[in-house]
Amino acid sequence: MGGTTGGTPAAAAVACPSGTGSDFNGDGVSDTAIADPEASVDGVQKAGVVHVVYGGGKGTLTLSQATDGVPGVPEADDQYSHALAVYDADLDGCSDLVVGSPYEDIGAVPDAGGVQVIYGSTGGLNAGSKAVKEIYQGSDKPLGGTAEADDWVGYAVAAGKTSGGTPYLLIGSPGESIGTVEDAGSFYYVSGTAQTVVGMDQDTETGGAVPGVAEQDDRFGGALAATPTHFAVGTPGEALGTATFAGGVAWFSHTLTAGYPKPLGGLGQDHDTIDGDAEVGDQFGTALAMVPYRPSGATSTTESLLAVGVPGEDGKTTVDAGAVQVFRLTAGGSITETAWISQNTADVDGAGEAGDLFGKRLAAVNTSPNATSTATNTRLAIGVPGEETTEEFPDEGGVHIVPLVGAPGASDVSIDPAFGVPSAPAPRMLTGLALSGTSTLLYVGVPYGPAEGRAVYGFPWNVASGGAPTQTFKPGESGIPGGGVAFGATTR
Repeated sequence: MGGTTGGTPAAAAVACPSGTGSDFNGDGVSDTAIADPEASVDGVQKAGVVHVVYGGGKGTLTLSQATDGVPGVPEADDQYSHALAVYDADLDGCSDLVVGSPYEDIGAVPDAGGVQVIYGSTGGLNAGSKAVKEIYQGSDKPLGGTAEADDWVGYAVAAGKTSGGTPYLLIGSPGESIGTVEDAGSFYYVSGTAQTVVGMDQDTETGGAVPGVAEQDDRFGGALAATPTHFAVGTPGEALGTATFAGGVAWFSHTLTAGYPKPLGGLGQDHDTIDGDAEVGDQFGTALAMVPYRPSGATSTTESLLAVGVPGEDGKTTVDAGAVQVFRLTAGGSITETAWISQNTADVDGAGEAGDLFGKRLAAVNTSPNATSTATNTRLAIGVPGEETTEEFPDEGGVHIVPLVGAPGASDVSIDPAFGVPSAPAPRMLTGLALSGTSTLLYVGVPYGPAEGRAVYGFPWNVASGGAPTQTFKPGESGIPGGGVAFGATTR
């Protein structure tokens, strides 16, 4: 499986222009990468693939570990493409694709995990002179150390450029053992075109103390999000007092001290200035989303807004209804909570119900990062995979879109199957479990439920409740191979 199919070859540009997001072939038109981590490859179940749709009708490409030039071989349950990110790793103007495979076996070590960087070029992904970069653990490998069973390197990835223009890549390894402490978790920070790597965990002191202490089942690195000035690392298994899996978040500056990013602080519901109580199973930090923030009167954008998903948050009488908390992060290292969002928040559509898991997934955008941030240009999409509009369709799921600035209910939008999402409602669709966004579109993946409904839908960020998507990707259409298993589980 592999190669270019449908349309015409991807090549179009003489040189890759900078400034267009997700532009793998350098023609100035955005492209889309769609993961199917549960797809079979050459008969190997859950080996995983990535489908790339080149913008402007320039064809499609399917990438897997059976593709020429892509290292490795398809193995059962690798789930190649479990996580995706896009950035310009070598600053040549063409976007590069990061593929996380947390269940990849390294030698005889099961589920050690790894990441690949597949370079873009004027001919498209994996078509230029640069070989795919493999990033995994080993004494002579980029991450150093030793590959261990169930480290899950690549479970989460995030990437971009700092405010100074330096490319960076974040790699989560939430199953990493720290000493004898199992599943404490860690992350790796890959900086610059030289791809200099440092690893950090909750016992790291270099560059400043990382918040928290490495404890069993913390799962530090289970979620990642970043802006040009800050990044955040989720610890959904963090125990706060006797509350196991209450969860937490650490946040950092991209400023390097002795090669390490600078820790700025930690967040959790045990803090006096943060709403909520630390409770068993809240899983604060399961999902994260960040955007640049410029307050009124500022002449530059040095702050960030961080949204934290708390899908296990209980209401007064509802278990796991879920919530989202939003924080303002300043360049100086201070933090302020700006919003608590749930389906019981004023004017937010629906009602918090048991098992909704509101906040299980998040995506956010700032469409004008160099202007004052408003409710119009900063938007947050919140996945509610346990939502159901009728008892006939349990866990059909849905998505809310709210402003990140001002009252969440002031311009709340909801979409769900047959109400915006074209797929007909059905049980266990889990709509909202797959969210991502570009500067222009919110991508809602529907990877589960009936096969005929599996697709990725692109909605304008300003869509009205129940409004239709403007872009659709579906197996078997427009050059995309048919037979997807979890098509759209991740999109970039």
